[in-house]
Amino acid sequence: MPVLLGKKGLAWGQGVFHTPASGIPAKLEKDLKSPAGIFSLGSLFGYAATPPSGVHWPYIQVGAWDAYVDDSSLPFYNQHVRIDPRQGIPPWFEKQRMRLGDAAYRWMLEIRHNQQPPLPGYGSAIFFHVRRGPDKPTAGCTTLAEEDLVRLLRWLDPKAAPHYVLLPKDEYSALRGIWDLP
Repeated sequence: MPVLLGKKGLAWGQGVFHTPASGIPAKLEKDLKSPAGIFSLGSLFGYAATPPSGVHWPYIQVGAWDAYVDDSSLPFYNQHVRIDPRQGIPPWFEKQRMRLGDAAYRWMLEIRHNQQPPLPGYGSAIFFHVRRGPDKPTAGCTTLAEEDLVRLLRWLDPKAAPHYVLLPKDEYSALRGIWDLP
């Protein structure tokens, strides 16, 4: 399936393996690069009440009070948060709110970059999501045509604990044996 990545290429992400020393820089917040490495997958988010038929991945319906925090100065950096408006709306909420009604975010599968624990400033809110067009790169996510994304979601089996591998070709060749990659 064709995918689109970060507008400025790849940078080493914080994933399952420690990144090797190489000429590739570390992923940083707002660098417009997709994280390279091996990543576990988190929750599937979407606007609909249920995920697409045939999808068995853990699903969270996004509503008016959901946020995914990309401000590294906040305590919930790189995490999904659902606030209770009855307890007050935090001043940061509006800028961190998950986008409702944006077709690109109809389905969002969390790529668990920089989450164990999150390191402030090393990138956040990385997802598989619907692409905005056949040649529109991302700010760091991995995007697919909606039909391909849904096909991927149907294929994923949570019991198999799948991971996402994203590496430049030379790094893949160098790490294939060390990381036991196909």
